[in-house]
Amino acid sequence: MARISVDERRARLGRRHRLGAGCHAADPVEAAASMVALHATDPATVHLSVAARVPGSDVAATERALYDDRSLIRMLGMRRTVFVVPTPFAPVVQAACTDDIAVKQRKLLVKHLNEAGVAEGAEACGRWLAAVEESTATALALRGSATAQELSADEPRLRTRLSMAAGKTYAAQPYVTSRVLFQLSAEGRIVRGRPLGTWLSGQHQWSPSADWLPGGLGDRPAAEEARVMLARAWLSSFGPGTAADLQWWAGWTGGQTKKALAAVEAVEVDLDGQVGYVLPGDEAPEVPVEPWVAFLPGLDPTPMGWKERDWFLGPHKSKLFDNTGNIGPTIWADGRIIGGWGQPESGEVRYKLLEDVGHDTTALVESEAARWTAWLAGVRITPRFRSPLEKQLSNG
Repeated sequence: MARISVDERRARLGRRHRLGAGCHAADPVEAAASMVALHATDPATVHLSVAARVPGSDVAATERALYDDRSLIRMLGMRRTVFVVPTPFAPVVQAACTDDIAVKQRKLLVKHLNEAGVAEGAEACGRWLAAVEESTATALALRGSATAQELSADEPRLRTRLSMAAGKTYAAQPYVTSRVLFQLSAEGRIVRGRPLGTWLSGQHQWSPSADWLPGGLGDRPAAEEARVMLARAWLSSFGPGTAADLQWWAGWTGGQTKKALAAVEAVEVDLDGQVGYVLPGDEAPEVPVEPWVAFLPGLDPTPMGWKERDWFLGPHKSKLFDNTGNIGPTIWADGRIIGGWGQPESGEVRYKLLEDVGHDTTALVESEAARWTAWLAGVRITPRFRSPLEKQLSNG
């Protein structure tokens, strides 16, 4: 069994994640493909993740790829998380992950409809949901694109309220609107289009997937084949990694993960006493990368690519993650995390190093902070999931 050291893993990260000097991507699509997909739960992350990997890229370039060229698509994917995916790969993500999510979420929504007394019994609630979905899809097709509010006007049943956590202090009665649109999206029938407002907005117009993309997401591989394709893509970008890493990242069962690794003929390697996996022929050392520094946004796909992160995170978890496991903005040097960054009200990028990295690396960090201050041009980013260090830097 070949051994792959921590230094080697860090060198691979710098080159394959397009962060190292001389390793950058040419455009937003190549940046996304290098990561399999970009996290999009926080709308700012997509643009910042691209800008970290594509020198000279701006918000307009990423928006062109998303909404004009449609070479990138925003969709639900791994771990029931929203991602931006290169459009040709979207059917693979849909079949490998999202279709299973859609089945589970439909059962859950029917359960909640039944608890709210929308219809008599689960079967009747399922029929009610199907009817509302079809009516909503028809309304959207007639409009071409629409907001949730516009669709609620067309289909009044979308204003039906659920009863969540009844009797609890956090009880709520939300409209069913977002759940129905989520379900239609999870099944690949509708897609998120342009945001309402700026590039920081989390509200989007919706469009029928068949109108947004030629053929929509209907022509996709079988689930097992898609999982093999997704595992191969993950190993290409994130390998070596453990089976637990892949299972966590994809949101699969242990059995699904084991079958996918076997199907790609993944090669076992020694990760300092742990069994890791790489693609066949990928055991050789990576070409060395020149010293580099990168500022990555909260939820960037690099730190969220593995379940086991000690080899690049070190002792800094408590300062850089929130209490639900979401990472905030980070500073990287040569494949490891060395600090974090944030923005006060004035808008400039502030940073804090969490270890002594020497004069040369500190100079690179200072230069990169200035670059990000200029790139943001006064726009203040408040991450959706805030780490302790980001709060400190933003409020101090």
